[in-house]
Amino acid sequence: MIRKRIQLAQNFFRDRNLVASMVASSTITKEDVVYEIGPGEGIITRELAERAGKVVAVEKDATLAARLRSKFRDRGNVEIHDGDFLRYRIKEKKYKIFSNIPFNLTAEVVKRILFGENSPSEAYLVLQKEAAGKFSGSPAETEVSVLAKPWFEFRILREFRRTDFEPVPSVDVVLLRIARRKQSLVSPANAQSYRKFVQFGFGAWKKDLKTAYKRVFTYEQWKRLSKNLSFPLKVVPTELTFEQWLGLFQYFLVGVVDSKKTEVLSK
Repeated sequence: MIRKRIQLAQNFFRDRNLVASMVASSTITKEDVVYEIGPGEGIITRELAERAGKVVAVEKDATLAARLRSKFRDRGNVEIHDGDFLRYRIKEKKYKIFSNIPFNLTAEVVKRILFGENSPSEAYLVLQKEAAGKFSGSPAETEVSVLAKPWFEFRILREFRRTDFEPVPSVDVVLLRIARRKQSLVSPANAQSYRKFVQFGFGAWKKDLKTAYKRVFTYEQWKRLSKNLSFPLKVVPTELTFEQWLGLFQYFLVGVVDSKKTEVLSK
């Protein structure tokens, strides 16, 4: 079984006390429905069952799912489903996620959480430190972090030792908390425009954003924005903070947007 989980790039926790500490530090209560992705042998599932109102564990390996059903048959608040989480339909409108996800599914899982329908109110994910940095925009913002941050907040809660896992991973691993903002920083009416604005800036294949946005902002506007938002004239996408990206977009909405300049972002 361990060999099969290695093929799925999944590394299990060794210490139940460590897992208990992680779950206890979360905001999960008896009021919550919590989904777990790839529960493996159920070490996290067991702790979630003690704390949550309902635990739904989605396991891709049918044999392992059957074993988990037997293990948790006396737990009335635990459901085990065999299937692919990426295709699994979540029925609850309000739910949380707590999971040690297979590393080879990290990007797909996180993007479903951030950009799919019916996102969780919170997600606690054990994943590679490098991937956590990409999604949280640390130490530098990325396209995906800038696209997500109007709606989500990110925080790395814990760093693990590689020896906390079996098999021992070849990368550093952290616990990342993703929380949906109570109030989004971009209105639903402007969400599509924001996505186009950011994707254009990151995908324009220009040497800097001043050049990329030259048909959107005049030179004088860009110079004023550079001063007001405190960034260099020839800044590149990853050198802007999220707050600076948001400031650019807000100026675009208020002071620049017209039909011709909006069309530029669609090309």
